Amino acid sequence: MFASCADPSTLEGLNWLACYLTSGKHMAFYQSFLVVLALLAITAPAALLFGFGGAMAARSRIWPLRIFGRAYTAMVRGIPDIVFFLFVPVAMDQGFEWLRHKVKCPDWTEPVRQGSDFVVCPAAKLPLSTSPQWVHETYGFALAVLAFAVVFGAFAANVLYGAMRAVPRAQIETAEAYGMTPRQSFWRVLVPQMWIYALPGLSNLWMILIKATPLLFLLGVQDIVYWARELGGSKTSIFAYPHPDWRLYYFLGLLIFYLMLTRVSEAVLTRLTARLSHGQATLAGEAQRKVAQ
Repeated sequence: MFASCADPSTLEGLNWLACYLTSGKHMAFYQSFLVVLALLAITAPAALLFGFGGAMAARSRIWPLRIFGRAYTAMVRGIPDIVFFLFVPVAMDQGFEWLRHKVKCPDWTEPVRQGSDFVVCPAAKLPLSTSPQWVHETYGFALAVLAFAVVFGAFAANVLYGAMRAVPRAQIETAEAYGMTPRQSFWRVLVPQMWIYALPGLSNLWMILIKATPLLFLLGVQDIVYWARELGGSKTSIFAYPHPDWRLYYFLGLLIFYLMLTRVSEAVLTRLTARLSHGQATLAGEAQRKVAQ
């Protein structure tokens, strides 16, 4: 990072530590925290979108759509998460490549499945071998986000489906009495009121999502767990800065990071619950009315 750090063997004490903590590998370690935050920022709304679609499908009057919604929720919730985290990226990757293979290489005569190998023409590979490194990393991260969204979307669908059923039926009947169509009553009455019932479950789901981010390591993404293990080990990849086994300190730093993230999330969710409870016929809403009197 600095010119004085060119020869680590000449450094001692705080100078050695300053150069060590500002090395290129540590810059990648610090950037990996942004990767985790980006995963949370993208996956949360994506999973909510999957969940809302699954809940609407489970409530649908069209029975094939209703069966699909309930099957999606039950299947994903009943299978271990790690199976989906390992299956979805591989399946989607091969699916995309197979479609590109059919379009770009129609004259290909060899089978795509060759034993345990999946072989497509070079033009169909995703990403292309000539693509820069950032394209490969972005593609892998996108597949990881998709896997997280599919898994946590199923849990969100179950939460939202229960929240929709928790809205008092009298609210819908009143909307219908005023002449609203089923579509209008759904979007103007049911959806706005369901969030207060869904928020406790969604809050727990958000906390579980935070705890699940280290699974990025299993998907080949160089996240904070990967770098903590690499940088903290005594056989570190930074041969110019040898040191004893410091993994305890690196993982202690990750512990503090996750505790701080959890604490901030709790504060935000508490404020959001209070805001959504205002005027609602719930225990929190009743408590607010008693305070205001």
